Amino acid sequence: MNILILGGGGREHALAWAIKQNPKCDRLIVAPGNAGIAAIAECAALNPEDGAEVVAFCEENAVDFVVVGPEAPLAAGVADALRGAGILCFGPSAEAARLESSKSFTKEVCDAAGAPTAGWARFSDLDAAKAHVRVQGAPIVVKADGLAAGKGVIVAMTLDEALAGLDEIFGGAFGAAGAEVVIEEFMGGEEASFFVLVDGETVLPIGTAQDHKRVGDGDTGPNTGGMGAYSPAPVLSPEIAEQALDRIVRPTMAEMARRGTPYQGVLYAGLMIENGVARLVEYNVRFGDPECQVLMMRLGAQALDLLLAAAEGRLAEARVNWADDHALTVVMAARGYPGAYEKGSEIKGLDALGEDSFSMVFHAGTRADGARILAQGGRVLNVTARGATLAEAQARAYAMVDAIDWPGGFCRRDIGWRAL
Repeated sequence: MNILILGGGGREHALAWAIKQNPKCDRLIVAPGNAGIAAIAECAALNPEDGAEVVAFCEENAVDFVVVGPEAPLAAGVADALRGAGILCFGPSAEAARLESSKSFTKEVCDAAGAPTAGWARFSDLDAAKAHVRVQGAPIVVKADGLAAGKGVIVAMTLDEALAGLDEIFGGAFGAAGAEVVIEEFMGGEEASFFVLVDGETVLPIGTAQDHKRVGDGDTGPNTGGMGAYSPAPVLSPEIAEQALDRIVRPTMAEMARRGTPYQGVLYAGLMIENGVARLVEYNVRFGDPECQVLMMRLGAQALDLLLAAAEGRLAEARVNWADDHALTVVMAARGYPGAYEKGSEIKGLDALGEDSFSMVFHAGTRADGARILAQGGRVLNVTARGATLAEAQARAYAMVDAIDWPGGFCRRDIGWRAL
């Protein structure tokens, strides 16, 4: 098969790495890709959010299957354009992608489905939102309603933080995504990520992970797009996973089908778990980043078979074969992230790492300058390893981190601490 992956981050490098191992993959193209992806696949200069451009590219290059990595092309309707042209695609329609692109839409669907989630209210007026926050008090959660590239969520522990967050969102910090806000009750507990594939009817769990959102050790400092992750997540026990499927995921999927917008693709349920009970924090309509890296590390070549089964409506006959192991990824970010950071610093030592099925560096924000690898984004590398235990995976990942020569970068030194 000729396969096209849309996107250019660490998630897409991990997807490409897993798909490339499957003998069904003849030609692999990633658009736009990055310096790491270019070592294993063709990279194409293509706007992944332009449905017409993507369809034309697929027709010119005899692409058989498209995997959409990030949320923005899905919200823009690229999957709809591909299906309209008769091209097999993994990823939900724009209407179904509203489960991520609109927080209030998700809340309405969950209410209709009876899925347990935080109490909420929606506002398009700053003064009304502030009045609501003053009545509710802190801690409280303030979210930009639309897509904000993994940001736009303020977990405010004080009233002042909540009010400042509202000023930030309504002040345009997240562009059009902040035209409306959703304000939620604060949920206590431990957060974990639950990943399922859906083909419109069947829901197939494919793994659990736990992300580290805050920039500093011990979960301190501002929220980021994610500073590391590990899989599986011990807090998401088989019993809690089954409960989440029965009470949250399957009812939501049934409600989407009832509305005439069945869901097809990967669904990432962010869950808050307290006293053995899960409630939904949010849905994402794509693989998490950096959770995708640890999932792909553990799934390997079978990932392509599973994505194809979801796209072709065959999930009822699909099975996931897990190795009884653990994977952990450490994000190396440019100094200053998640605030202002410098681009263009050189990263050395990557060639000597000896990557294999137990240790990989997935590139997130890099570009090649001749033989040199330069940092091009905030989150730059995902240093990922597997092990028989989580401690072994962690030790292997940090040994690789220590072998990378990049004075312009930093990382957290405690990824996996909740489980260890």
